[in-house]
Amino acid sequence: MSWKLKTFDELTTRELYSILKERTEIFVVEQNCPYLEVDGKDLSSYHLYKEVDGDIAAYLRILPAGVSYQEASLGRVIVKKEYRGQGLAQELLLRGIDFTLNELKEDTIKIQGQHYLEKFYGSFGFQTISDVYMEDGIPHVDMLLEKKAN
Repeated sequence: MSWKLKTFDELTTRELYSILKERTEIFVVEQNCPYLEVDGKDLSSYHLYKEVDGDIAAYLRILPAGVSYQEASLGRVIVKKEYRGQGLAQELLLRGIDFTLNELKEDTIKIQGQHYLEKFYGSFGFQTISDVYMEDGIPHVDMLLEKKAN
């Protein structure tokens, strides 16, 4: 099992196919939510994922400032069903946050999280900055993480 972080152009076609397959399986099929999953933002994003025997076990994309929001953003956070409950989501978020704050040198990360995951994201320091709203039929909240001054 190894973590990988790649730009869109660094992904192989097989890696890209696997990532899009898993994202669609979770966000469109599992959540019964038809929407445009491939939204054009992947081209400008970093893709952080863990492979296990060729499977995408966990994934998120890191969007630089100006792609989705004025701030940098994390999105499309997934852990494949058979790998849930093993701490991968926590490790995934910690790696994504670390890369965004320390490698991209961003001070703020904005996310659009599903409401039921508000406490999970809050455990990493994200603060809720919106009321609950519906996005594609699923309750969401906007959240912000600001880098602590040293």
